[in-house]
Amino acid sequence: MKRTLNLLCLFPLLLGFTHTYERPFNQNFTKKALYSNPWLLGQDTLKNVAGAPDDLQMTLFTGPEVTPSPACLAVAPTGELYVGVDMIGSLGKDMGKGYIRRFVDQDNDGTVDSHTDFARVDNPRGIFIADDQVYVLHTTFDQKSGVASGMDLVVFKDSNNDGVADADPKILIKGLSNTKYIQERGTDHATNGIRMGIDGWIYIAVGDFGFHNATAADGKKLTMLGGGILRVRPDGTEMEVYTHGLRNIYDVAIDPFMNIFTRDNTNDGGGWDIRFSHQIQSGEYGYPLLFQNFTEEIIPALAMMGGGSGTGALYMEEDTWPEKYNKVPMMADWGRNFLFMHKVVPVAASFKQTEQEFIKLPQVTDADVDGSGRLYLAAWDGAGYSGNPDKGYVVRTVPNGWTYKAFPDLKSESIEDLKNHLKSGSATARLYASQELVKRSEEEASPAALEIAKDKDLPLSSRVAGLYTYAQINRENALEELLQLAKETEMKEFALRALTDRLGSIESVPIEPFIEGLKDPSPRVRVVSAVGLGRLGRPEAANALLQTPVPASFVAPKKGVEGPHHLPNAEIIPAHVAVQALVRLNAVNQAVGFLGTETPDLALWALRYMHDARAVDGLIAAYGKTRDQNLKNKILQTLARLYKKEEAYDASWWWGTRPDSHGPYYKAVLWEESPKIEKFLTAEQQKAGASKNQYYADLNDKFRMEIAAFNVAPKKDIAKAPTEKKVDLNKISSQKGQVGKTSIEDVMIALKKVKGDPAKGKALFTKQGCHACHSLSKNEPMKGPFMGQIGSIMNRSQIAESILRPNASISQGFSTVLVSTKDKKNMMGFITQETADKIVLRDIAGNVSTVKKSNVASRKEMPNSMMPPGLANSLTIEELASLVSFLEKQK
Repeated sequence: MKRTLNLLCLFPLLLGFTHTYERPFNQNFTKKALYSNPWLLGQDTLKNVAGAPDDLQMTLFTGPEVTPSPACLAVAPTGELYVGVDMIGSLGKDMGKGYIRRFVDQDNDGTVDSHTDFARVDNPRGIFIADDQVYVLHTTFDQKSGVASGMDLVVFKDSNNDGVADADPKILIKGLSNTKYIQERGTDHATNGIRMGIDGWIYIAVGDFGFHNATAADGKKLTMLGGGILRVRPDGTEMEVYTHGLRNIYDVAIDPFMNIFTRDNTNDGGGWDIRFSHQIQSGEYGYPLLFQNFTEEIIPALAMMGGGSGTGALYMEEDTWPEKYNKVPMMADWGRNFLFMHKVVPVAASFKQTEQEFIKLPQVTDADVDGSGRLYLAAWDGAGYSGNPDKGYVVRTVPNGWTYKAFPDLKSESIEDLKNHLKSGSATARLYASQELVKRSEEEASPAALEIAKDKDLPLSSRVAGLYTYAQINRENALEELLQLAKETEMKEFALRALTDRLGSIESVPIEPFIEGLKDPSPRVRVVSAVGLGRLGRPEAANALLQTPVPASFVAPKKGVEGPHHLPNAEIIPAHVAVQALVRLNAVNQAVGFLGTETPDLALWALRYMHDARAVDGLIAAYGKTRDQNLKNKILQTLARLYKKEEAYDASWWWGTRPDSHGPYYKAVLWEESPKIEKFLTAEQQKAGASKNQYYADLNDKFRMEIAAFNVAPKKDIAKAPTEKKVDLNKISSQKGQVGKTSIEDVMIALKKVKGDPAKGKALFTKQGCHACHSLSKNEPMKGPFMGQIGSIMNRSQIAESILRPNASISQGFSTVLVSTKDKKNMMGFITQETADKIVLRDIAGNVSTVKKSNVASRKEMPNSMMPPGLANSLTIEELASLVSFLEKQK
């Protein structure tokens, strides 16, 4: 599953045997029958593989008999649990193996009493429950050919509450991923979790397949290259991109104030470093084109957490839980086998964070909490890249001393009752009460929501819930009251956001509160004001936006140095979103006009993205008018950036799991103003003389202009890169020692007793040829799966099994690829780099080959790992233990 089952394993990871097995559909198991199954993981076994703090109680809710390969889950506020079973997995391609199951714990003892098969869907990736509607994000297949046809967001109805969907679902968004690569690779980098915010939008985690011509229920179409967050109204209207530049997020955690948090990571083979990020509307987060060499342009992560693979997420705010576990984003990490808490503290327009291990669970995939405070977690538990009918389960966790209190049926609640639920200390109660009020008559619900929003004695979370509820009920008729709330310091940020939240209701929204907001003492108000001005779409706002200060931290990384994309930079955010607003307004003339002022930096930043003849002419004219060499250099850099642009994305290509991240474009093309830019730059180089040749060569390299006149011959004294000693791995694998003569099961038992010497293991890493395909330092060239932090992602047993059974599961990005060229050559290896024009492969002996894509006749992923079995055969048990101990320490 997405990154959960795909881009995690750094070694070929043994995840258990897989075979085709299909559970009977539409059966309702009793608790007695369910728990008589011999496959069921018992409570004692659970204690050995999972763990929660002592003040929490964890129980096994379901076992693999009914929840094999659980990819996602969601729980209704009243406690009915829906689990997405996915026995296709991330790399499987056979349809008919997925479904949504609904579970009920009638006696509230923490184990399931009954279940129903709710609906058939393949590759379920996200679920959200809203009354009798169940929203599901899943892969679609052509019923005749059996070939994947895309991904859809759909909504099922269960009108009679019998636990089975009434009929075929309604499609809300069609085509939410790249069909070509779902067919070729499976649903591994596709679109994933869904969750509703208190603003009533459904937020969708989009993996870096992106999507092309995704079509919403109202006919709106969108295309996005790469990952980010998409949002849509519950009826499938008003679809829009919320943020961009993420890799492979699996879910979103949304707090009561509409702060969104995600967990994604960087390139395969580059460490799989986890990025924990605060998602700000309209923000660009830089993957893969900007985060290394153009870091000044992005909103960086709040932290880099080391290796791992983010999966499900939620924001926990339930007053039935202890304070120390409350008001925190909780993020599942499949690679690190933990549900983490992130203690977030506001800093300017963003946060600082501290990560804490919270609940241990093998390959945890998802988490959700109901209105009574029951937290449910799904464990993939080694179900493999293509699912496994014998692996996977769900646990329930509650605080010690927790007492079940039934969540009410909101349909039968009065307006007064619903209003009181908005005052609750439970974010779940507030969200569902808000959505129920939106369905009620405007005459009754509107005054109730507004009363909550205006009540200064209530907690801010309740007031914000009231505000968004009121805005959803009244749309354009909410204008007057929202403007009044925007005058109140505590509510200004949320009222301004609500005023421009629905693009179809903003014609009458005045611009003045947002212009004033750009100068507000609160950086959060300044940010939401800039975003709002972009959404209002009125060019007269441009001059005010252009006055936004650019902080001193807006500095490009030095040549050859990776930028600080892992360091939070809250001060850059107001300028960043102001630039995004200017681009949205297409404020070319206004930006050009600011080039002659004392503060041209924001205008230059915005002009980087404006491929418009007026921008080029304006920059050249400004260059001729100024004597400031620093400004001249900035203009030259801006023109170099504009020389090429990104080719329109048509979903016929993708950058792969190990893309070229040089930037600023991936598949760059010339455009109509390129000749003018080239003529100007080459003329300036000639005027400057030989002393500036290196400057122009550096521009040529950084922006990949490929202008021949700027090429500089390399210095003769540059040392050649050392040649690596070739390793005959097949010879090593043919040697037979103690390991080769012992069954794998007995070797694994022995390794539990024999610890080994890490120092000896370090020497064996080279002796056994591991270094041919694996790097230990990020300063080394990236080869196969990066081993520099393997110990933080895999445990001792997993490392050992990966060495002994390399074909059990292939690390994402490191499958063996056979490339056949048009000139009749065949090359086999794994891909170490891929650009729009070439593929770089490394074979088993360490040889590197570069193939132009124009010369590729065919490209096929092979079923087996390039790592041959038997590499450890010649070792003694103690030697293998030493090698494993050495790798275990790589963190």
